[in-house]
Amino acid sequence: MANHIKGDEVQIEDLGDGIRRQIMGYTDNLMLVKVYFKKGSVGYTHNHIHHQISYVESGRFEIEIDNKKKILKEGDAFTVQPYQEHGAVCLDDGILIDTFSPKREDFLIDE
Repeated sequence: MANHIKGDEVQIEDLGDGIRRQIMGYTDNLMLVKVYFKKGSVGYTHNHIHHQISYVESGRFEIEIDNKKKILKEGDAFTVQPYQEHGAVCLDDGILIDTFSPKREDFLIDE
């Protein structure tokens, strides 16, 4: 992956149901992903082996982690440990900036 990445040159993948994903950069141990949500779209509850820290760039989200829900807005963040159940419901159009360690190999299947 290049050292300098221009956002307007990075493909945005349509995941359906009002969610789009843009992989902004990665190394073997770290990945940065920008996820665009339309109001009402749902990041269904799931878990994975990765450490995750996410930043709410814009919008409002109901974030669920281990069956505990909190409303987070622009400027807020959340952390997820490996195998911790988590999900999100978009309350207003918004963007999450997700970081993963190690990189999400499953996101790179089509690259």
